[in-house]
Amino acid sequence: MKLAALSLSLAASAAAFAPTQTSSRGQVSLQETKADLEALAKELNPVLGFYDPLNLAEAEFWGQSNEATIGFLRHAEIKHGRIAMFAFVGYIVHANGIKFPWAMQMDGTPFPSETNPPALWDAVSDSAKWQIFSLIAFLEFWSELSTPTHKHYMAGGKPGDYPDFVSGPEGIPHPVPFSLYDPFKLSKNMSEETKARRLRAEINNGRLAQLSILAFLSEQCAPGSVPLLKGVVPAYDGEPMAPFVTNYLGQPFGY
Repeated sequence: MKLAALSLSLAASAAAFAPTQTSSRGQVSLQETKADLEALAKELNPVLGFYDPLNLAEAEFWGQSNEATIGFLRHAEIKHGRIAMFAFVGYIVHANGIKFPWAMQMDGTPFPSETNPPALWDAVSDSAKWQIFSLIAFLEFWSELSTPTHKHYMAGGKPGDYPDFVSGPEGIPHPVPFSLYDPFKLSKNMSEETKARRLRAEINNGRLAQLSILAFLSEQCAPGSVPLLKGVVPAYDGEPMAPFVTNYLGQPFGY
């Protein structure tokens, strides 16, 4: 839970996908401009419209082009929104005491019974956390790959598009039957219009989830900061942004 919270930051306001009509993921080339974002932002939120108070849509990060920077910002918002949606659902699940019935670790250690989500994360062993972090590191590494069949989001690829897992000499050295996105190929025959509409819904849901999970943590750490959640979520006096209870780089947190 706190890992998801640690990953959250509200990225610049961005618009929905506008993918080129192609027959293959590998042939997609997308170069969005500020004008594209301004036009598409109205589809996401007609009331708010385009909102970019820091003018990030005009920036050129790390000496890259403005189109590459927009690709980065678009990808960052989509990724943060997805993490926030996972975090929000996970928070609700754990707050209601829902957990797997089997042991969490090979030594028989069960899943924590804590119903305060941040405190539950604190109760997870460091060895289990390192396994989680290792998986996340691999997924991050794989998501940054740029291959002939998958362009990087800063080089004309679609922001938010996750590359399929490839087996063999140039990929993972063992069969991977499912991809991270759409493992059962349910969207294979989906129209481009439907895909675009669902992607817009994903962005809006991700924005709401970012606000929601941060509201939960804010009220837990600073009771009264979110009046609507007063008495709804329990207080938490730990470090919500700390991946470990012990600070391995210095003094214990809160010392």
